[in-house]
Amino acid sequence: MRYAFVLAISCIMGGYAVGQNSTSTTPGPATATCNFSDQQQLAVQYQQVTLDNKKDKNFIGHDVPYGKVWKPGKEPLTLFTNSPVTIGGKNVPVGAYTVYLIPNEKDWTLVVSKNTDKSAKYDESKDLVRAPMQIGQLPAPEPQFSVYFAHTGPKECTMRVDIADTRAWVPFEQK
Repeated sequence: MRYAFVLAISCIMGGYAVGQNSTSTTPGPATATCNFSDQQQLAVQYQQVTLDNKKDKNFIGHDVPYGKVWKPGKEPLTLFTNSPVTIGGKNVPVGAYTVYLIPNEKDWTLVVSKNTDKSAKYDESKDLVRAPMQIGQLPAPEPQFSVYFAHTGPKECTMRVDIADTRAWVPFEQK
């Protein structure tokens, strides 16, 4: 089952490497994964965005306005899960979804959409989950948008998003 999931994700992503918290050092597509067990995983594919920290000092709140849906790299993230999970206490069944971020000054929101067409315009009526994300300040500016998972419990991975001087995070719990 694990290999079928990895193979399916690899095929869907056009051959991009899938591994625990894998990322690329060059802008472009990257993937972060969380392995709950050998057969239970989730993966997030995203576009890396690289900032010029001197030029883009106020990236969040200026180039990416507060309170607006954000698609890093001009396309939503893609979530694949072969295990039911909860995000912010809300159920997400097995499947594929698009994911959007809504940054604000004091908190962010993770939006999981039932729409899987990455080229489609964001449609709030397709939202499956809106989960609050906590935010904190990074010790040093991060010039590249990155997503990764950290195991925070036996059946829990926290998705972390870093960009500029901000880290936002939200737990995913296996049901």
